[in-house]
Amino acid sequence: LLCLGTVLSSSHPVFSLGSLCSAPLNGGTAAPGDPYWLESIKHQGTSAFNPNPSSYQVFRNVKDFGATGNGVTDDTAAINSAMSSGGRCGGGTCSSSTVSPAIIYFPQGTYLVSSAINTYYYTQMIGDARNPPTLLASPNFSGFAVIDADPYIPNGYGAQWFVNQDNFYRSVRNLIIDLRQIPASTTAIGLHWQVSQATSLINVVVEMSTASGNNHQGMFMENGSGGFMGDIVFNGGRKYGIQVGNQQFTVRNLTVNNANIAVSGIWDWGFTFQGVTINSCQVGFDLTTGGTNQSTQTVGSEAIIDAVVTNTPIFVRTSIASNGKLGGSLVLNNIKLNNVPTAVGVNNGPTVLAGGTVTITSWGQGNVFFGTSGTPTFTQGNIVSASKPSSLLDSSGRIFGKSHPQYANYAASQFISVKSQGAAGDGHTDDTAAIQNVMNQYAGCMIIFFDAGTYYITNTITIPAGTQIVGEAWSVVLAGGSAFQNQNSPKVVIQAGTAGSIGLMEISDMIFSTAGPAPGAILLEWNVHDPSGQQGAAGLWDTHIRLGGATGTNMQASQCPSGSVNTNCQAAFLGIQLTSGSSAYFEGTWVWTADHDLDAGNSAQISVFTGRGVLSQSAGPVWLIGTASEHAALYQYNLAGAQNHWIGFVQTETPYYQPVPAAPAPYSSTSTYSDPSFSSSISMAWGMWVQSSYNIILFGAGFYSFFQNYAQSCLNTWNCQSQIFNIDSSSTITVYSLSTVGTTYQLSVSQIGVVNEGSNQDGFQETLTVWS
Repeated sequence: LLCLGTVLSSSHPVFSLGSLCSAPLNGGTAAPGDPYWLESIKHQGTSAFNPNPSSYQVFRNVKDFGATGNGVTDDTAAINSAMSSGGRCGGGTCSSSTVSPAIIYFPQGTYLVSSAINTYYYTQMIGDARNPPTLLASPNFSGFAVIDADPYIPNGYGAQWFVNQDNFYRSVRNLIIDLRQIPASTTAIGLHWQVSQATSLINVVVEMSTASGNNHQGMFMENGSGGFMGDIVFNGGRKYGIQVGNQQFTVRNLTVNNANIAVSGIWDWGFTFQGVTINSCQVGFDLTTGGTNQSTQTVGSEAIIDAVVTNTPIFVRTSIASNGKLGGSLVLNNIKLNNVPTAVGVNNGPTVLAGGTVTITSWGQGNVFFGTSGTPTFTQGNIVSASKPSSLLDSSGRIFGKSHPQYANYAASQFISVKSQGAAGDGHTDDTAAIQNVMNQYAGCMIIFFDAGTYYITNTITIPAGTQIVGEAWSVVLAGGSAFQNQNSPKVVIQAGTAGSIGLMEISDMIFSTAGPAPGAILLEWNVHDPSGQQGAAGLWDTHIRLGGATGTNMQASQCPSGSVNTNCQAAFLGIQLTSGSSAYFEGTWVWTADHDLDAGNSAQISVFTGRGVLSQSAGPVWLIGTASEHAALYQYNLAGAQNHWIGFVQTETPYYQPVPAAPAPYSSTSTYSDPSFSSSISMAWGMWVQSSYNIILFGAGFYSFFQNYAQSCLNTWNCQSQIFNIDSSSTITVYSLSTVGTTYQLSVSQIGVVNEGSNQDGFQETLTVWS
């Protein structure tokens, strides 16, 4: 169906309106007393591949399970019943599953809890975004934390429900966790958040005691491989606001008030903090440092940008002095201190950088490299300050950020359900026409709601600029059939805007996937650009690419066992392509070619093949915040003619099967898609490949190579691959806080290794602080 021409609204320009639209969608129409739309919309979502899809319940309102929300009645049992009923994955007997997703929904209210809410796999805990509910811990609360994402098994000698590095698909949103009824002397934790990729905390507040010497803390994270969290606030806690240890994480818009220590860093390979507010704490960041091998791992890399710290004696404190050599990398950029006497110091040691009421423009501690020189300069002082394109900055000069769209002010009547419009979502019925009809008819005037389900499609779905899409517990679009089977003639699965289109494009809580074989599938072609003056209008939030390793993909352990090279296990040509005319704000996006089977019961390793991860040809602005791309054959990220990109933290893994077959097999390099070339000396996928790209800021990265043909002995000699990150001689990119694992050269220029890992051992990983 033809769409109407360009229409301008008071809130945003829309490129086109659906054929059944009479006017563009402007502001929300929810009345002041209305509940959040997610509570009142018709719930007809299903889990397509659950053993009992017709009876399995995805959306679960805790009040339907007996919770009262009156702040007096103990609601623990009711909430945990909502969490666990229906044969879900948890309890220590199930490592992962994609067939039992759930939203645990909390209407407005105060929910008294006396023990932990143990979260099951593939769960979104969502509160009323209009009036965030409170989880109130009772005075006699017993349990590890109010919300526990990876419970310890009683008498299990440290065993937990899930493998921490594989603890995927978890989200908590719009909740207040209140510990203040627990005696101040009692140890209390708001969140035990030991998670991995495809996880998020959004709009969460933890209230704690402010009594002297109290033992409350907002979050404890001791392991994992994350992950994103944003728009989170921790009030009080004379112990810690948050205490964190994880391979990598991205934190955006963190506020800590009146804690003893705002952020306690136990260990990491790399954390990026973008936007931090600390008020009236004793220490801002308290970092355990000095470990330079796996057995002594501590905080390897901390990169902090756009912080405002007020009335706090010490901003950053390390546990030991660096003594002139790398023992924990630190990057500080645009840090505003107000009455902070010590900017950087050592516990029971000297002041490294004096504070006061000052702004730190760009300061670092660690090894600094320039150009093609592989000789490190240990620096404890000012470092290069990357020129930040104005298009990447907000009105205050900080890196722009945009919260996950939740449409709190919109009424349920402003949403259109794809199931109500004829889509089946059963994983088998061809839903191509039904979904395209919804796009053609309602784009720009209704928010398109993908009820929980798996929507099988056999041709490209074109999403017009001006469209807002929201899924339910990560609704899946599954592409299959002959259209996607020719890698010599690749076919787009989801086309976000057409070439040159301008307008709003918001996609959240979706998964795009394929049913193999699909060697010609381009999962997402991103064409749309922000309207002038509307930063971040086109973006993805909590939306992922998942290729193989799940029921319905035809690419699981039984079809694609590890070590096999099966043409039917070719999952995609390319994950995401940002075309030259696009702009993009991607937050928390994970492009994953499965290395193991999420539904096999034993996390069996598999050999599934994808050609490419993320290709950006965009002139910008582009924000890649807390993104990851793993296990593609040629590269995980390729910046080809890209400009004006903010990237951080970014994480990659090389395919476990390589070099058998060697890259680019089972695909071929093609100049049409600006592919790198390979040789006998370069036979593994690139973590990041940068060519003819300008004004790129990489602020925190982890590029990892753990295997050679499923064996890990190469880790002992740091040579699972020779090179992993290449920049051509013409590109302009500033690299901060780069950590690598298992690669001889951390950074190359024109495919010649420059930065050798031997200069930068910083724990299990190797870390360079700055390259320019």
